[in-house]
Amino acid sequence: MRSPHAFSAVVRRRDGSLVVRERPMVDLRQGVRAWPIVRGMMALVEALKLGSQALRFSAEIYERDLEESEQEEAAKNRTASGTTLLSALALPVVHLMTAEPELPARKPADEPKGKGLMGVLSVVFALGLFVALPQAFAQGASSLFDLGLDVRAPLFQLLTASAKLTILVGYMLLIRRLPEIYRVFQYHGAEHKSIYAYESGAELTVENARRRTTLHPRCGTTFIVMVALVSIAVFSCLGPFLPQLGLGKLADNVLFFVLKLPFLPLIAAITFELQRVLAKYCSTGPLSILLWPGFLVQKITTIEPDDQQLEVALSALLVTLRVEKGEAAVRAADASFPSYAALQEVPAPLQDALA
Repeated sequence: MRSPHAFSAVVRRRDGSLVVRERPMVDLRQGVRAWPIVRGMMALVEALKLGSQALRFSAEIYERDLEESEQEEAAKNRTASGTTLLSALALPVVHLMTAEPELPARKPADEPKGKGLMGVLSVVFALGLFVALPQAFAQGASSLFDLGLDVRAPLFQLLTASAKLTILVGYMLLIRRLPEIYRVFQYHGAEHKSIYAYESGAELTVENARRRTTLHPRCGTTFIVMVALVSIAVFSCLGPFLPQLGLGKLADNVLFFVLKLPFLPLIAAITFELQRVLAKYCSTGPLSILLWPGFLVQKITTIEPDDQQLEVALSALLVTLRVEKGEAAVRAADASFPSYAALQEVPAPLQDALA
């Protein structure tokens, strides 16, 4: 969970206890960071970074539990459920799909070393799957049906976006079958339910969170779907400015792909602003139909959680809210609690604030 001034991640250990990690955050609502477009780019980068930190924290606790366990079954489980290459490459996309709406109203710790290569491979994988492959599909469809579409044509961009959405949905359905990603999607549902409980003013209990929906208008999944739609307009406008080199369709496609890359942050920023407007003014009433595409895809990336998972999400939410409301300070070190009830009773003392 992330609020303007705090970030917290909570992991449940094998023995049922809850481990809490907190970090102070720089408020994105101040100065240049609060400017439209700029805040969208910064929010995208931050979502990737915080998502990566949270999943690595989870992996650290998982490894610690395995090291402490002397049972042979633990080793077997590690082999069976360890991160596969597909799920590892999927992490950047999963980070965005499960990015949560910032709670209403100092820098994070350094990233662990040695993760750079996998991060680069993941980004290349995502660009190939969601940028290059859809464009190749559009060109292939144009050739197959003898449409003669130029890479600059709006219909070419519509085909590209359609392919992108199809690949995205198919990809999410595929990785959902991976046990570790399935559990991430359960926690994603738990986060949404917990946030809805808070936004409704209800007490942060499992019972109150359980009855809420798993679909939220400010979800990262909706953001990704909207990126595909916004890209149609942006690249349709960009197409006419693409220079005619006379090198053939292959060269035009390669050039257009290269030109797309610098515009991806801009598209993300525009989508960020558009999603904020839709979430604020179109959550109810007839205009809510504009959010349905995102909600439909969220049915893939959010899964009904169990009560233990709801407790983890509620714990992260409660810890973050205490800091945001000035009731507690960001803990300088990880803290462990035997249960959610115990965490509810013990806020961090204000004198523990980080320098």
